[in-house]
Amino acid sequence: MSAVDWVLLVALSMLWGGSFFFSKVALAEVPPLTVVLARVAIAAVGLFLYLRATRQALPATLTIWAAFLGMGVLNNLIPFSLIFWSQTQIPSGLASILIATTPIFSILVAHVLTTDERMTPAKGAGILLGFAGVALLMVGNLFQAGAIPVLAVLACLGAALSYGFAGVFGRRFRRMGIAPATVAFGQVAATTILMLPIAGLVDAPWHLAMPSLTTLGALVGLGLLSTALAYIIFFHILAVGGAINSSLVTLLVPVSAILLGSVFLGETLALNHFAGMALISLGMLSIDGRVFRWLRKGRPEGAAAAPRQIT
Repeated sequence: MSAVDWVLLVALSMLWGGSFFFSKVALAEVPPLTVVLARVAIAAVGLFLYLRATRQALPATLTIWAAFLGMGVLNNLIPFSLIFWSQTQIPSGLASILIATTPIFSILVAHVLTTDERMTPAKGAGILLGFAGVALLMVGNLFQAGAIPVLAVLACLGAALSYGFAGVFGRRFRRMGIAPATVAFGQVAATTILMLPIAGLVDAPWHLAMPSLTTLGALVGLGLLSTALAYIIFFHILAVGGAINSSLVTLLVPVSAILLGSVFLGETLALNHFAGMALISLGMLSIDGRVFRWLRKGRPEGAAAAPRQIT
């Protein structure tokens, strides 16, 4: 990758890390399901304009849009709803650490549901390290007065699991010959259609007070920057840098989210949170065998699975 591509990688980590920041700000005035609706609707508009500007055709068959609906449920509706609800209970930085387990769940799901992505010793070691990190997050808080809510932690892990299923489900779009940017638009557009009645029934957003300019800005940032623009940058990095380089963003997102939460939201994380993040990060580095090759002082080779959207 060029120097510009590495800058874009860091920018992508800030955009996806920023999603935890933007949503935390928005959740102060807007309920979670309405935040989900705003995010996907704004992102759909942004990605639609991008596809038009780049003269990319939109698919029109029912089969493809049915696949978009499935992808929208697994990659947007379920995980976004769980993450945003959890952020009403826990700091945004902690939520980002838990969502960083997505590649670990992706491996487990792929092992069960596919025949070409089986478990290996390196992947098994990475999974054990990742879950050890999650356990450290949980156990460390059992001895504190302000222990983190277990349901909120489970919600984040459920979101990561849903992303894992989305990764396997999304493999069909390559076989269907659909460009990644078109898939990104299709899934957020489909999710918007699904979220309209859900948010309407649960939150009745038309009865809510008009959000402040700060909240509106956070929603626009969440939809345009952390979703639409982030997808465009991610697919560019995946194309020019490959799966290994693009997977590095998974390690950087919690760092960005923690920094933003600390500086702008006054959030603080305990020592065991950082220790848990270190174990999860080590697990992700172990998944494709890089850690073991480093220990043998060999040159890292091979490819890691491309990460899915993690927030």
